[in-house]
Amino acid sequence: MEGNLLSHKIIQLPQRRARWISSKLVFCEVCPFKKENFELRCERGYWQKQHQRAVEREEKLREENQQLKARIRYLEKELYGRKTEKRSRSSEHREKEQSVKRPRGHQVGASGHGRRRYEHLPVVEEVYELAEEEGLCPFCGLSYEVFPGTEDSEEIEIEVRAYRRKIRRKRYTPRCQCEGLPGIITAKAPGKLIAKGKLGISVWAMILVEKYLYQRPISRLLESLKGYGVDVAPGTVGDGLKRLAGLFSPVQKAIREKSKQERWWHADETRWSVFQMPEGKMSHRWYLWVFVSASAVVYILDPRRSADVVEEHLGEIEEGILCVDRYSAYKKFARGKEGIILAFCWTHQRRDFLKVANGWPELEAWAHEWVHEIGQVFHLNHKRLAHEKGSEGFVKADRELREALAGMEQRRDEELSRKKIDGECISVLKSLKNHWEGLRVFIDHPHIPMDNSEAERRMRGPALGRKNYYGSGSIRSGHFTASLLSVFQTLLKWQINPRQWLSEYLSACAENGGEAPEDIFPFLPWKMGKEDRKRMRMVRIRGDPA
Repeated sequence: MEGNLLSHKIIQLPQRRARWISSKLVFCEVCPFKKENFELRCERGYWQKQHQRAVEREEKLREENQQLKARIRYLEKELYGRKTEKRSRSSEHREKEQSVKRPRGHQVGASGHGRRRYEHLPVVEEVYELAEEEGLCPFCGLSYEVFPGTEDSEEIEIEVRAYRRKIRRKRYTPRCQCEGLPGIITAKAPGKLIAKGKLGISVWAMILVEKYLYQRPISRLLESLKGYGVDVAPGTVGDGLKRLAGLFSPVQKAIREKSKQERWWHADETRWSVFQMPEGKMSHRWYLWVFVSASAVVYILDPRRSADVVEEHLGEIEEGILCVDRYSAYKKFARGKEGIILAFCWTHQRRDFLKVANGWPELEAWAHEWVHEIGQVFHLNHKRLAHEKGSEGFVKADRELREALAGMEQRRDEELSRKKIDGECISVLKSLKNHWEGLRVFIDHPHIPMDNSEAERRMRGPALGRKNYYGSGSIRSGHFTASLLSVFQTLLKWQINPRQWLSEYLSACAENGGEAPEDIFPFLPWKMGKEDRKRMRMVRIRGDPA
């Protein structure tokens, strides 16, 4: 009824007005549907956006999961896998080894290491004779006659014993009546390393060698001395080490100066704890740096792990080659020195591919191909170095080495240019490309090694000490540790026995009233005479006599 009345009224209005009112009425009837449609469209856009975010989040979590799984596989390999990088056997090689089992021991046709020689050791003879009842004939009872010669054999024995060194100084009285003479004259006492100290030079030499060369904790060393009947108080050793620290400063300074005179070095750094908090330092973590040259090994303890440490040691040098890993501090130092060339380590580059192989099973074959190519470069370089520089064999091997590197460079660029390549592969190959110039330094400088293993080997001792006694209790103790590490490793580089050198050096200090000798040249390996160096030479255990 109402709808009919409304339509009747609309008809009575002017035609334009009627049409306008009719459209409004239709809009009012359609409005809820438009509103619902608008809301549904908004909801659709919202859920589409949420779905897109969820897909992106899922993809990100999937990549993170893969990264974590790769990390777990890598750490498991580090923890439970082989502890050497000498060689990696392929599956084909392993199957061959399993099918043909290699016999144990020395292989037929392989060159040996030579017999160990002990002619330098003193001989203590022991003569054994037949017992009285054994020297008679069991049938007639007649005694045996001595036959010329003996049947000889040798055994190596070590006898360590502690003893008290009783020093008796004779006293004299003058027979004459000359004026100015004392009533009693006493013989001169031998030099003493520490005034009023109970421990002799041999004990201090043993403590220093055991602690700073073999990284044995003092507490464990003192416990072992009790087995020889010697009970030394830890405080006595601690106070004595403080007094001995200054004796090695001149030697340490000479080693640093010798290192700066060289033209190429290996460098590396590792963490070292110092349990004394200096001003401005918020943790116990310090860093032990090592610089290895042809004649010297320098250790530096510093709270910083920055290029400033390298600058302080090698800042005066304008030309040289620095064999390092890819740590940015060395790159920063080299940027400020036009004459400094960085030679990067191929072993570190090889580890990148091994890390990919251990963490990403689907990329293992690809990574091992690169590891094999790097191994071939090492082989060709060893082959080149087996010949004298400039000889026909050297030239031929050098050409093969350069061709191998050119092929490796070409393969690297081809793989980087591919559209479909895994992100882990891109990362490793980009690192190879960015460090390529430094990796090629050994080509034009054959005396430069391909790796930085020399510096890493010199860090094994400190790493063992870090595990055995955690680090240094004070800054003074830490610097003393770095000083003795420098002395001992430099001596070993010259094949000098650190124990014998230390015994003679401490004796010279004792004769100088407990101070460092005024002339330290006789104790510097590069200043020693040939006879002195031969006398104190570290005995080679295989083939080569002392």
